[in-house]
Amino acid sequence: MSRGGRSDLLAVLFIVGGLILVILLLTWRAGSGGGGTELRFTGDRVGVVDVIGPIYDSRRWTREIDEFRRNDRVKAIVVRIDSPGGGVAASQELYAALRRARKEKPVVASLGGVAASGGYYAALGADSIVANPGTTTGSIGVLIELARFEDLMRKVGVAAEVIKSGEFKDSGSPFRRLTPRERTYLQGYVNDAFEQFAEAVGKERGLAPAAVKEIADGRVFTGRQALAAGLVDLLGDQYEAVRLAARMAGMKGEPQVVRPPRARRLEWLEWVMDEAAAMLARRLNAQPEFQYRWRPGGAE
Repeated sequence: MSRGGRSDLLAVLFIVGGLILVILLLTWRAGSGGGGTELRFTGDRVGVVDVIGPIYDSRRWTREIDEFRRNDRVKAIVVRIDSPGGGVAASQELYAALRRARKEKPVVASLGGVAASGGYYAALGADSIVANPGTTTGSIGVLIELARFEDLMRKVGVAAEVIKSGEFKDSGSPFRRLTPRERTYLQGYVNDAFEQFAEAVGKERGLAPAAVKEIADGRVFTGRQALAAGLVDLLGDQYEAVRLAARMAGMKGEPQVVRPPRARRLEWLEWVMDEAAAMLARRLNAQPEFQYRWRPGGAE
């Protein structure tokens, strides 16, 4: 298993262990009024959605964006992204949600500490992208990590038997090495997912294919470098992003913001447990997982 895979597994185990210690406390507090889930406010606002952490399940964020899109009192939307990316399809779903919203009202992406790979892909759906000078962004590319256990299994005298319906059905199995044909097959998948990413960058940022190819080699950029490369529109923090969104919507004065209503604690705990379980299953299942994700140092 790669260094990144081991660290992810340890992190998930740590999270699950911590949740077990606090679950009783959170459950008890949930019964004493954990906050409503209805969005109640007066006056025009800028809606702010926080996309924090790896993007493997985008449903909650896309739902929040869609709710702000449908709310007439929300005149503009700021999506705050602090994420190294994640799954290919999940990142594309978030990108699509921003594109839907921008057809009806201004949408600004505010990039935090890290908004790389799938995090940057999602930001492409906004009308405008604002980054801090020191934001880590870019990482335009796709990766797949495959665990290999065959040497360990050989040492302990364990073998695996697979009955399959086609040559590529168990491609990426941790119990054996890839065949040359499987490597070509998986590389083709990665190449197509990368082309989708590159096409989105070119279309949304107005860059020629040659210009995209020059910067789409997986490298990351600071916010200032990204501005020079045409990947973002403005340097600034979330406050500036909110003010920009308000100006684009024609709002006067100091903009007021609204965030999605806080879920009841039991709902929040259920979501966290589902995320932890899904991540643990992905690591233990050890099947090919194609990602728009930035991983410092790459895979070993």
